[in-house]
Amino acid sequence: MKHNEAGFGSKIGVIAATVGSAVGLGNIWRFPSVVQSNGGSAFLLVYLGCVLLLGIPVMLAEFSLGRAGHSDAVGVMKNLTPGKKWWILGVFGLLSSYLILQFYMVVAGWSTEYLYQSITGGLFEGVNFDADAAGNSEVFTRQMNDFITSPTQPVIWTNVMIILNLVILLRGVQKGIEKLSNVLMPLLFVLLLVFCGISLSLPGAGEGVEFFLKPDFSKVTPGVVISALGQAFFSLSLGMGILVTYASYFPKDTMMTRTAVTVSLSDFGVAFLMGLIIFPAVMSFGLNDNPGGLAGTTLVFVTLPGIFTQMPCSQLWAILFFLLLFVATITSTVSIAEVSIAFLRDRFGMKRSNACLVILLPLFVTSAICSLSLGAVPELQVLGLSMFDFLDSLTTNFLLPVSAIGLCVYVGWVLHRDFIKDELTNYGTFRSRVAPVVQFLVKYVCPWLIAAILVSQIINLLEA
Repeated sequence: MKHNEAGFGSKIGVIAATVGSAVGLGNIWRFPSVVQSNGGSAFLLVYLGCVLLLGIPVMLAEFSLGRAGHSDAVGVMKNLTPGKKWWILGVFGLLSSYLILQFYMVVAGWSTEYLYQSITGGLFEGVNFDADAAGNSEVFTRQMNDFITSPTQPVIWTNVMIILNLVILLRGVQKGIEKLSNVLMPLLFVLLLVFCGISLSLPGAGEGVEFFLKPDFSKVTPGVVISALGQAFFSLSLGMGILVTYASYFPKDTMMTRTAVTVSLSDFGVAFLMGLIIFPAVMSFGLNDNPGGLAGTTLVFVTLPGIFTQMPCSQLWAILFFLLLFVATITSTVSIAEVSIAFLRDRFGMKRSNACLVILLPLFVTSAICSLSLGAVPELQVLGLSMFDFLDSLTTNFLLPVSAIGLCVYVGWVLHRDFIKDELTNYGTFRSRVAPVVQFLVKYVCPWLIAAILVSQIINLLEA
């Protein structure tokens, strides 16, 4: 069954929405942490290579499936290979995206709470502005721990984000997702450029730029390559069904190669700009001796607020940064939810309003469970992990790689030989020199690279 949902209304909307689906917390907080732990600039170059070698080809494979099948993540395979069981591959992407939504909405709630606290000034209560950036680390750490482990605050703000997502998604693809992306994605890049200008003007910023941009190839190890592959894979939202679903809304004349390159390089650009923001600031304020300060929640909710206290107009910079984080999370959660909504609409003929309610209303319970498992109710565990960490590990370490490997095999070996060529040339309306290259990479290279990520993560889990 092909869906009747109105597609994206403009080329700008295609780019903005798809970039919005890819750009998220993986770029904002995970990228600087991974760069710092993998040798700086050496990792950066390997990461760019992985985006070109893995990210763009797999993205084009997903785009081709979505536009050709013109349906949800499961339905595209039912349409392209009717009567066969390949649609099961789509279930992996569908399941992954919905499980990710459970805990990602919690993190989105954190960003919204911190934006609110920045606006009201509550973020800086008890802070000594005469201390150095590291001096207030204890204050911000206590705030972060108190908030994340609270039985009420994070649940309330997670619910706020669920409601915001519901309002946007009820408006549909053009009036909801596309309109949101057209406004927020340019805003995100403007905010990133503003922070880059501020960070690069700090005293001692050059040392951080050198760490980030001057390559030391002696740092490149197999582990660094695997980390770069993983970062490229997850930051581009590969294997989640998002790109397949969004491509089903593409107009038939969409230049998919140009779109994939634009989206991939925009995603890389956001990560690159975050590096230019983080490392000069960290070096300038003497935080480079504390690697833990660049990790995950610590970076976003402890280290950066500490840096803001050393800058004029501290509250303003905090508001702008957490607005940036809010933008990244809202565009990501909307795109993740749309995968399941499209599935219900296409498979069961649901109205959009009913599909949105079926997908989002359970989150009031399941996301609350994820949040409470982090401290308020520690008994909510699976295999010794909090529900939050278990879902994170299950999806990122297993479901997503398996989904992406299956998609590559399906496109490269199951569909007819000229499938990618036909899609990338819009069925012969123009020539494409990259189509044979993409076809070769999807068929012979990408499955093995993704399998390397999967095996590496399984080994890490077993060793842990």
